Amino acid sequence: MPNRLALESSPYLRQHAHNPVDWYPWGEEAFEKARRENRPVFLSIGYSSCHWCHVMEKESFENDEIARFLNAHFVSIKVDREERPDVDDVYMTAVQLTSGRGGWPLSAFLLPDRKPFFAGTYFPPDDRRGRPGFLTLLKRLEAAWREKRADLENGAGEIAAEVAAASGGGASGMTARGASEPLSPGSLGLLGSALSRLFDPENGGFGDAPKFPPHLALAWLLRRGAGGDAAALAMAEATLEAMALGGIRDHLGGGFHRYSTDAHWLLPHFEKMLTDNAQLLGVYARAWALTGDELFAQVARETADYLLREMTGPEGGFYASTDADSEGEEGRFFCWDQSQIREILGKDPGEDFCEWYGVREGGNFSEEATGHRTGASVLFLSKKIPPSSESRLAPLRAALLAARAKRIPPALDDKRIAGWIALAVSGLAVAGRILNEVRYLDAARAGARFLLEDCRDAAGQLQRTWKDGVAKIPAFLEDEAFLVHALLDLAEADDEGGPGVWQDEAIAAAASMRARFERKDGPGFAFSGEGNEVLLVNARDFFDKATPSSSGAAAWALARLALRTGDAELARGARNAVDEVSWLMARSPHGTESWYFAYETLLEFEDRFGLLPLADTAVSAPPPAGPGKGEFSLKVNEAKAGAGTAEERDERTSSEGAFRVTFPSKVRARRGATSHFTLAIHVAEGWHLQGPDGLRIDASVAGPGSGSPSLFTFEEVFLPVPVSIENTTGVISSGWHGTFEANLSFSLSPKASKGRHDVAVRTRYRACGEGTCLPEALLSLSIPVEIV
Repeated sequence: MPNRLALESSPYLRQHAHNPVDWYPWGEEAFEKARRENRPVFLSIGYSSCHWCHVMEKESFENDEIARFLNAHFVSIKVDREERPDVDDVYMTAVQLTSGRGGWPLSAFLLPDRKPFFAGTYFPPDDRRGRPGFLTLLKRLEAAWREKRADLENGAGEIAAEVAAASGGGASGMTARGASEPLSPGSLGLLGSALSRLFDPENGGFGDAPKFPPHLALAWLLRRGAGGDAAALAMAEATLEAMALGGIRDHLGGGFHRYSTDAHWLLPHFEKMLTDNAQLLGVYARAWALTGDELFAQVARETADYLLREMTGPEGGFYASTDADSEGEEGRFFCWDQSQIREILGKDPGEDFCEWYGVREGGNFSEEATGHRTGASVLFLSKKIPPSSESRLAPLRAALLAARAKRIPPALDDKRIAGWIALAVSGLAVAGRILNEVRYLDAARAGARFLLEDCRDAAGQLQRTWKDGVAKIPAFLEDEAFLVHALLDLAEADDEGGPGVWQDEAIAAAASMRARFERKDGPGFAFSGEGNEVLLVNARDFFDKATPSSSGAAAWALARLALRTGDAELARGARNAVDEVSWLMARSPHGTESWYFAYETLLEFEDRFGLLPLADTAVSAPPPAGPGKGEFSLKVNEAKAGAGTAEERDERTSSEGAFRVTFPSKVRARRGATSHFTLAIHVAEGWHLQGPDGLRIDASVAGPGSGSPSLFTFEEVFLPVPVSIENTTGVISSGWHGTFEANLSFSLSPKASKGRHDVAVRTRYRACGEGTCLPEALLSLSIPVEIV
């Protein structure tokens, strides 16, 4: 007999409708049951194309013994993170704060008042390699609920306060954690410098495996390349080519898989997301317009054709995703062996195809979870195909695509998500304009009309999801922000002779976005707005991930609309939002690309229409003096470096003794050059710093008498990669322990005056050990820099 999830519209929730677990959808009914029966809540969050979500379902949620225990002692709730990104954000923050890592499936345990007291991700069904299995965990938590309730409730209160702080709400939020970093046109170079340091010159992309498509980073580099930055263009071209040739691209059906499990873009995680393909479509089209490389035009066309062929609903909306698995195996639908190809294409053409696309005896594909070699191959290219060979290979690809269509395909998540559809409208509008392809523009128009007409409630408010004719869940900030961008992209593609309907719709959408999501108590935007459910915290969403930061996208949308219309009030709203996060942009350029686009657009506005007044929030609020309702306590220690030579070192130890920093008592630096200094960080035995965000270091010029901050440009802080740390209970997390170094580099303007300038270095850390994790603490240092 199916459970309550059978009545839901989400394909992910329906996948769990026949589990023996007595699932509830997110809602008051489940929490009322928990209060009435005095039970804890088990919250499981995932999405339909999530491989490990399927694994945990088969191992645990279809296990009768585990289901009986859950049903007897917990109230179990299932959430589709794509429907409710607000719920996912709150509890994913809790997972990251308490475990040092994140991912899906998300597994959290809550009080009936919705505060989390324990959170993690995937759990195997039974004990493995010293780690507790899911059933063991359930039994331990149930015993703690009976015997140590007060401890759980106290811990839940602390976690909830930390979630509120980390989510950026109020005076204790993310934007209060760093001093304001005044922006200037020269600040735009910070992002290019950061990407250059992270760039993989051998394989393209940024950083090591796993590699996700860096949509906004590539768009930024192309923008720099169009302005004459040859190095930026070279990084973009190398990455775009590597992705186009690699196995992350579907060489038969078009489009891209979610990410590459290796550094070479070869072995993908096979789910296909509308978000990735929508954004990459526009990037590849722009790359072709800039470089004339026909490979980029081919990729753009094949991606757009894939969206039109496989991801478009009859009403004009776009489906959310397709699964990584089919017939119970990851990648089965997409992989090939030599015998299959020869049988379909014939011996000689088949061998020719295998040679080009890397299909070898024994295969190249290994299962992500087990590392087991399947004997099958992911198609990839080791070099570009010349026109003489392309004319021969194109019909062979078409024949294999037709044969593949007879296989059992991965599951389709056919719900429509407003913000994701808007991204697709943008991609198709850009590609249609650049490639002069009417079909793509027609699809963009249809998608926009679907959002403007069908994805609405009776009052005309945009809704987050649509399925089977029903729109529901009031839109979040990302939905409305991405819609403004989509309408502006359509206006540029379809309305170049005048303002037209799309610009008018963009103005109306921006007004709705501001009315619902602009904060009343400060600059910028909140993720949830009027009509959305009130949760433990209303997140701010400052960083770009698989999709742009909703707040960054909103500021950028206002700046774009202001530039198009000359509306200074829109530009001021965007400028206030950007100024609030300027210190984040300086500290983490890669990850705040949407904000850089917003700021660059504001500079264009000022160049065309005149300077805007400085934002009201040029200086961020200071951290709170102490804990209070919704606040996050910071323990602050001040250290002052004494005079001495460059070789002398000073030392400062935290109040709890778990953390110690050795730093230079003076640094010598030359004008017009890049300099650096090193902090030696010592973590006491038995303690570690929780990663990946449990150690954050930033620097700024200290004090009004220390010289102009614009003369100093602080680069990123270089830290060692977090390592795996196993605690006494067998739980493995990531972080740092022992002694290691942090290197800080900075450049000085040639105009900097000689003499002493004090640099403030703020080291925020979260120390864990002796069975507990301490609140986040701040160790503040002042280091004299002698400019010569």
